[in-house]
Amino acid sequence: MGLVATITGGVVFGLALAAPPGPMNAVIAEESALRGWGAGFRAGLGAMVADACFFVLALLGVVAVVDRTPALRTAMVAVGGVLMLYFAVDAARAAGPFLGDGVDATGESKGFRKAFALAITNPYQIVFWLAVGVKLLEPGQLDVLAPLPVVGDQVAGAFVVETGSPALLGGLFGGIGLWIVGFPATIAVARRRVEGAAQLIAWLSAAVLAAFGVLFLWDALPV
Repeated sequence: MGLVATITGGVVFGLALAAPPGPMNAVIAEESALRGWGAGFRAGLGAMVADACFFVLALLGVVAVVDRTPALRTAMVAVGGVLMLYFAVDAARAAGPFLGDGVDATGESKGFRKAFALAITNPYQIVFWLAVGVKLLEPGQLDVLAPLPVVGDQVAGAFVVETGSPALLGGLFGGIGLWIVGFPATIAVARRRVEGAAQLIAWLSAAVLAAFGVLFLWDALPV
């Protein structure tokens, strides 16, 4: 396989991982809507730095401890759920009254710290880097489109690339980088052009964070 095809496969895989709705994108959207592109980009960078940390720790075998320790994983899920609910309340407060003026965009951007904290306490991301991320450097094959939500089963096998090249991993982080540049830009444009968009996006972000927070805490409850 050529170098360009390998990098392209990594970029597509990175975009497929970064684009689905979730807590990270909720934080990015909130920061972009309230404080502009730069704040949204910094939030995305926080999540990306956490992924880079997980990759290095997975290579060293450190994060395997989380996979082998159910109690630790449960504790991380619980902490992540509490953080999501806390950030959901913060987003709702910044958005202001649902049927009113004014979004509070005067506060300091904490997007990097928020996204990093959510990512670094997420054991599901750790499991991904253990199960998939490290294997990108091992000879084999990767079905790039299979992880896509909803349509993954239908497009599985359509784009399979050979693993074992650092270029594939570089493309993956390149794809994530494209998302954390482009997604905040889209939100920032909507914020400028659509009246009330910032408030609506902030409220939607709060709702997504709250929903995932509840799901995480439910998952952490003893069976």
